[in-house]
Amino acid sequence: MCDFEEESAVALLDDLNEDGAIQLDFSSAKYGCKHYKRRCKIRAPCCDENDLEINPINRHDIPRHEVKKVICSICDTEQNVQQNCTNCGVCMGNYFCDKCKFFDDDVAKKQYHCDDCGICRTGGAENFVHCTKCGCCYASSIKDTHRCVERAMHHNCAVCFEYLFDSTKNITVLPCGHTIHFECVREMKLHHRYSCPVCSKSIGDMSNAWRKLDEEIASTPMPEMYKDKKVR
Repeated sequence: MCDFEEESAVALLDDLNEDGAIQLDFSSAKYGCKHYKRRCKIRAPCCDENDLEINPINRHDIPRHEVKKVICSICDTEQNVQQNCTNCGVCMGNYFCDKCKFFDDDVAKKQYHCDDCGICRTGGAENFVHCTKCGCCYASSIKDTHRCVERAMHHNCAVCFEYLFDSTKNITVLPCGHTIHFECVREMKLHHRYSCPVCSKSIGDMSNAWRKLDEEIASTPMPEMYKDKKVR
């Protein structure tokens, strides 16, 4: 046996995992989802179809916590939910949550599971804290300064009407305590809307705006013929 074959055999033995499956490098292999970088397809417990075969016309949310089976995107082996394929040994997602049945290779998102929220979130557990009154995770930087609103994210965004609690978009907390998509706030500012769409309170410090209005009024005094006149 040549040296190359001996070295290959040693490397092959090193790649064996505890279950006897060969752990191979599939870092460049295809992903089974257009939303997340995972090497598996989810068998939907509600309709028994995998998530890539569901007709877009009949599209519906998959009860993720009830998922029991996944299909490896490399070898098409259907199996119980787990991080590594039982057949080819591929890691189906560098981040894996057994509670949410969630896989994702893009660990730069710093995913973590919040037991109180009951779902996985991004940004790193060390940077967030769960507010029991608001019923959601907030940045640690506003832990002691945000205004609590009961079940703050358990509703639709007041601008785009997307459900906020499990939204994958960035969410911001307004001074009044109401929550809204960050991009929706930017859209509001572009259209000169500076009040919360829920309670109409200012979404920021408007002192400069009020001062400019006062200056404009002062620079254009009421003509004498209309001064001190009132309309009945």
